[in-house]
Amino acid sequence: MIDSLLSQITTLLVLVDPLGLLAIFVGLTAGRPAAYRRQVAIKGTLLATFVLVAFAVAGGKFLHLLGIDISAFRIAGGLMLLVLAHEMIFAKRTIRRNESAKAMDKEMGGETSDPSVFPLAIPLIAGPGAITAVLLFSRESDGTAIGLMWVIVAILAVTLPTLALLLTAGAVQRMLGETLTHTLDRLLGIILGALAVQFIISGAKEALGAL
Repeated sequence: MIDSLLSQITTLLVLVDPLGLLAIFVGLTAGRPAAYRRQVAIKGTLLATFVLVAFAVAGGKFLHLLGIDISAFRIAGGLMLLVLAHEMIFAKRTIRRNESAKAMDKEMGGETSDPSVFPLAIPLIAGPGAITAVLLFSRESDGTAIGLMWVIVAILAVTLPTLALLLTAGAVQRMLGETLTHTLDRLLGIILGALAVQFIISGAKEALGAL
């Protein structure tokens, strides 16, 4: 159980990528008072946590209603995570995130009144990758109360430190520097790639075993 929990935390940590969020968060809240930045960080993180927990609780039932087998979802989810890993290793994900945030800011005429919902909560924290991973974890738990509890623990183990980093974003970014942040992003991308391949292998084994 502990091994499974650690695997879930690692996967979500890599997908949410709190360090990669720092520069984007600083850009979204630039020139705003500290109280405003705190409010955006707290509201955005809480909303993202709610979204991920909702998918953890109801996502498995939704897949069951659609008749999607866990092995098929493992393979599809693994392929999607593999694409995200490729983007992280070659720094494409950070560029895409920045472009998305800038585009949103431009559409609103430069007046980003409340970026906590979009783009911070969705899709930066609770993005497609994190939601896919949570659905996988939920399906693997077979909907048991204990299994879902561990999935929720994994979500909180990632979103709470993310909130702490966002609350101290400026100081942490200055301390780490751009070079170290990019290096860590690439390292996390390699880890995510390995986890994605494992999802695909597990799904393929289950699918072939069912034939």
